[in-house]
Amino acid sequence: MNTYSENIILQRSFKFALLIIDYTEILHELKKFNLSKQLFRSGTSIGANIAESQNAESLNDFIHKLKIAAKEVEETIYWLSLCNESKHLPENYSLVENAIELRKILTSIIAKCKLRNSTTKKSESV
Repeated sequence: MNTYSENIILQRSFKFALLIIDYTEILHELKKFNLSKQLFRSGTSIGANIAESQNAESLNDFIHKLKIAAKEVEETIYWLSLCNESKHLPENYSLVENAIELRKILTSIIAKCKLRNSTTKKSESV
C-alpha cells in the first residue's frame, strides 16, 4: 500500500475495496451468491479504475477512467442500498457512507480536470 500513501483517492478506494471484500464474504456465507458477485465486482472495480487512471495517456483519458470509476460507485451504492433495505440481508450503512465520500472526491477531481482541460483548449485556440 506504500504507493497509495500520498494519493487520497487511491488510498480510500483501496481501503473501500477491502471493506467490500469483507462484506461480500458475509453475503457469500449467507448463500447470496449473485448479489455477492455483483457487489464484489462493482465495489472493487472503483479502485482498479482509479489505479488505472494514474497511467492515463492524456487528461481526457484520465477523466474517462475516473468517470468509469464514478459509474462503478453508483452501481455499488445501488447494491449496498438493496442490502440495507432488505430484511433478509445484513445492513452496512457505513459502506454506503464511504461510497458517497468516494463519489464526492471523484466528482471534484473530474470537475477540476474538465475545467483545466477547457482552460487549456481556450488558451491553445488564442
